[in-house]
Amino acid sequence: MKKHYSLKELDQIANQIRQDIIAMLVEAGSGHSAGPLGMADVFTALYFGGVLNHDPKRPNWPERDRVILCNGHICPVLYATLARAGYFPASELKTLRKFGSRLQGHPHRGSLPGIENSSGPVAHSSSVAVGLAYAAKMDKKKWQVYCLVGDGEQQEGQTWEAVMFAGKHHLDNLTFIMDRNNIQIDGYTEDVMPLEPLREKYEAFCWHVIEVDGHNIEAIIDAVNEAKAIFEKPVMIIAHTIPGKGVDFIEWDYAWHGKAPKPEEARKALRELRTLKGKIRSEDE
Repeated sequence: MKKHYSLKELDQIANQIRQDIIAMLVEAGSGHSAGPLGMADVFTALYFGGVLNHDPKRPNWPERDRVILCNGHICPVLYATLARAGYFPASELKTLRKFGSRLQGHPHRGSLPGIENSSGPVAHSSSVAVGLAYAAKMDKKKWQVYCLVGDGEQQEGQTWEAVMFAGKHHLDNLTFIMDRNNIQIDGYTEDVMPLEPLREKYEAFCWHVIEVDGHNIEAIIDAVNEAKAIFEKPVMIIAHTIPGKGVDFIEWDYAWHGKAPKPEEARKALRELRTLKGKIRSEDE
């Protein structure tokens, strides 16, 4: 039986996931900060908001929904979410990027429960997600496929080949969720290679498009549930997010796309998260 969480509890889970991300990255000494922090609310909505059909005790359950992470560099948020959902012990999170760890710098299928695909080169796993959805249709299975994608990878041709195929085959069991945070490793997306108008582009490829505040967990849950009701079209949910959400000195700074905090920066970040940027007193005050 699924546990039902209040919106306040979901916000607390997302905050804990952000703290886990900071702790993992400072321990690893390398990795990506901005994207994982920005997507904590989306992952919380999926795994704790009652929308995913999954079972941490049976990670290979045949009828589970499939979650594909295309922009694999934001894997700290996936790892932290899976740990908090009960797929593996949270104590293992601090092994991120260490030699012999199951938590590699990009997800590796077969190494860790709950990981559906190996990802590294962005955009490639969009085709994996489309293939899974097509296979489910062929086999008359009811499970859904959710593919988390970055906005920077919308600059790549692989994405649009997958998008064309999904539209042609009316894959209404497929939902993409885009982290629309407007940054990539070289700068702001609209400076590097402008992406807009994204909604119109996806609609032109026969997709249904929903736009949502990527930090409003209730709205994210509603959007995913709406996607389930769309007939004969795949769905793109454009989640507008703030890179580095929750940590002032990381928010909106594209330099944090591929950088981990140093120990003093991590202490400051954790203090901000634990006190909600000073709105509550810290336990150590």
